[in-house]
Amino acid sequence: MPLLIFPKYTRAGASSRYRSFQYLPALEAAGLRFTVSPLFDAAYLAHKYAHGRARIGDVLRAFARRLWAVLTVPRAAVVVIEYELLPWFPAVLERWLAWRGCRMVVDYDDALFHQYDTHPNPWVRRLLGRKIATVMRLAHTVVAGNAYLADYARRAGAPRVAVIPTVIDLARYPVKDAADASGVFTIGWIGSPSTARYLRDIAPALAQVCRDGRARVRLVGSGPVDLPGVPVEVVAWREETEVDEIRGFDVGIMPLPDEPWARGKCGFKLIQYMACGLPVVASPVGVNAEIVADGGNGFLARDGGEWVAALARLKGDAALGGRLGKAGRRKVEARYCLQVTGGRVVEVVRGAMGGR
Repeated sequence: MPLLIFPKYTRAGASSRYRSFQYLPALEAAGLRFTVSPLFDAAYLAHKYAHGRARIGDVLRAFARRLWAVLTVPRAAVVVIEYELLPWFPAVLERWLAWRGCRMVVDYDDALFHQYDTHPNPWVRRLLGRKIATVMRLAHTVVAGNAYLADYARRAGAPRVAVIPTVIDLARYPVKDAADASGVFTIGWIGSPSTARYLRDIAPALAQVCRDGRARVRLVGSGPVDLPGVPVEVVAWREETEVDEIRGFDVGIMPLPDEPWARGKCGFKLIQYMACGLPVVASPVGVNAEIVADGGNGFLARDGGEWVAALARLKGDAALGGRLGKAGRRKVEARYCLQVTGGRVVEVVRGAMGGR
């Protein structure tokens, strides 16, 4: 039975890298053979991050490649899809695959449905508001990164739902070395320009913690960010250096607003920080409140005052940060690593192949 994998991006995209590409060795080790066809190439993503928008030519070429790849899928194949086959387009291709007897495994680590059902344009809501629900209902299995996404899939009528968090490979994430001898407390964040806007909500808290000159903020992958009063160092993201950059932090942060899109986030930043043995501070939104045990492996901060208190406490107590960081690493080893989830992904794919 043919197996085809349709990620949204190449390895350059974080969601595809961690939800699709890092599982390919496990699938190969299980004796499965497959073809991988990303929608967008690395050039598309590089231009979008650099300029804030995509080039129309890149988009049209990507859509043409994906259309050809889908139309040549053999009958009764198993197809693993990240999110959807074509964004901003009705579920025509997914319906076509179902009609041809293909079994689809669709994977979500974001509340993509809110991109459509909460869109300000009423025509988008009318034409695409139920698109992801339709894709989930047509699928053999929906893989959801957290309970919020899984609940939506069940309400949509998905026949099978598997909750598999976004995880790291322990072999790539050694624990942080000793604290920086400079004595400057480094508050770290990693992400993309699209999520860096969430930092603005806590800028006053960051400025207060850094006011005495003994703390700084380092952002990896954010692009230019305006945080008044905050001493910020922006570092370009590169796959080969991202872990070393995180290991240079003293604490990892993940602010989020309490809104529908944010509730669908999978808290992957937190998992990266914790894997490196860092304490974390996060907004108690969505899965963040499940990943962070308040006072156990980090702190949950609901407002500016709690952000200041949590960061100031860690800034003044390196031993506390060490204890919380060790607890976080243990939690990642138990629940949020490839060594735990790799077999589960293989089981899902085998299940769609009829157990073969």
